[in-house]
Amino acid sequence: MPTAPAPINCRPYLLSPHHHLTLLQIFSTPSIHPSLHATCICSHTHYTYRIKAAKRLIEETEMGESVVATYYYPSAAMEVSAAELGQSKQPGSKGGCDDDDRPSRTGTMWTASSHIITAVIGSGVLSLGWAIAQLGWVAGPAVMLLFSLVTYFTSSLLADCYRSGDQSTGKRNYTYMDAVNANLSGFKVKVCGLLQYANIVGVAIGYTIAASISMLAISRANCFHRKGHADPCKISSVPYMLVFGVAQVFFSQIPDFDQISWLSMLAAAMSFTYSSIGLGLGVAQVIANGGVQGSMTGISIGAGVTPMQKVWRSTQAFGDIAFAYSYSLILIEIQDTIRAPPKSTESKVMKRATLVSVAVTTVFYMLCGCMGYAAFGDRAPGNLLTGFGFYEPFWLLDVANAAIVVHLVGAYQVYCQPLFAFVEKYAGQRWPESRYVTREIELSVGGFRVNMFRLTWRTAFVVATTVVSMMLPFFNDVVGFLGALGFWPLTVYFPVEMYIVQRKVPRWSTRWVCLQMLSGGCLVISLAAAAGSIAGIKSDLKVYHPFKS
Repeated sequence: MPTAPAPINCRPYLLSPHHHLTLLQIFSTPSIHPSLHATCICSHTHYTYRIKAAKRLIEETEMGESVVATYYYPSAAMEVSAAELGQSKQPGSKGGCDDDDRPSRTGTMWTASSHIITAVIGSGVLSLGWAIAQLGWVAGPAVMLLFSLVTYFTSSLLADCYRSGDQSTGKRNYTYMDAVNANLSGFKVKVCGLLQYANIVGVAIGYTIAASISMLAISRANCFHRKGHADPCKISSVPYMLVFGVAQVFFSQIPDFDQISWLSMLAAAMSFTYSSIGLGLGVAQVIANGGVQGSMTGISIGAGVTPMQKVWRSTQAFGDIAFAYSYSLILIEIQDTIRAPPKSTESKVMKRATLVSVAVTTVFYMLCGCMGYAAFGDRAPGNLLTGFGFYEPFWLLDVANAAIVVHLVGAYQVYCQPLFAFVEKYAGQRWPESRYVTREIELSVGGFRVNMFRLTWRTAFVVATTVVSMMLPFFNDVVGFLGALGFWPLTVYFPVEMYIVQRKVPRWSTRWVCLQMLSGGCLVISLAAAAGSIAGIKSDLKVYHPFKS
């Protein structure tokens, strides 16, 4: 008799509270029966299994919509009702399974776009006025447009890597690392994983800093309104970081990407809210000034700015703009939520979502960044709404900063879910028999499920990022460094290399040379931006006292 194939993409399911032998173990135990064969069938909340084998091993009896199955083991027998496990559905049906025996995906172009916009239009949009001030009216918008085109192009290459081989029926790659593993060498997979997850940790730290700055700005705006602009209104950002961290402890218990679409859409709406307010205030300031400020080459040397500072600030501005377009590290995970319509593929849907998202964000970036520079010129603050370029109307600033905080709550989750999933998948494979790792406890209220490993690990992650944020609250420099760290390898290098492998692009052909030139140019930009940000962080550390600012 043929040997049963090992199950792929199937989660071990604990058959009963008193029986600790999982199906994964049964499949890998030849002594049970050599002809055992299994197929995955989805239920509403779990993967369940129907085992097809000899009659002496299993009997199934259909009773209406339920199936009563008697499973025979060497030492025990057990009856399992389909009503207990969840009514099974056929693959491909609504609420059933996709072609990989996972629960049917429900994402669309619009949900994917909302995930991207939530990840992309972050607080970085508010630093673009400062970035353009360093580069000027010529280089600033040009660099922004360049990064948008590069991001769209490489994201399109990456979208084609979601499936290996045929774009309709090929094997799915569920994560960025899976895609790299399917196309490149093992060493590059490790480098990719290190960079991707280190960048996610950095983004979590950056967003915690940004959220605390916005909450701090609300308090300071109210203080200025009460006491006047001459009052220093010195307030520590540490309590606000703690508030944001506590909120993330709760939101981090949302199990996976599929269940945060509502939070992502809310966050996307908030990004349009505060960006629109920033744009409106910039227009009002330009009108009040009686004209547009700024110069063709950006901030002038002199008046406290040395030639070397001009260079460092310009390279840091490149990093800020790169960070404003950074989402490739979670693109595959977002694409894995999409359900492709008939006669289409996930890659086509993702490319449309990418086009819509990059176009929308570029328009907003151009408007907000250019208007911030037009309003304040060389004095453009690092954060348009928290740098107190504006003081009034204070209530409108409060609304905008509150919208930033809500947006960052969602953006934090969109970025961190891939890291959460990676660690939990590894733990499940490393300790498959541990009830601490695999057991889901259903709460009596609301039907929520709690996993103790998920609870403790995600809480520890939030605590760690919050503590680091308290030590390094340098918004612009941190943003620039994160952009530099992740832009070239994750947005350009790996997508280009995977495209070359998938399409078998001949070495030294025109296409190959052009792709390598693109990758090399972006590498130079990333290195320069990283150097500028490190110089800025070094300067900030001279005057900063941890946990007191």
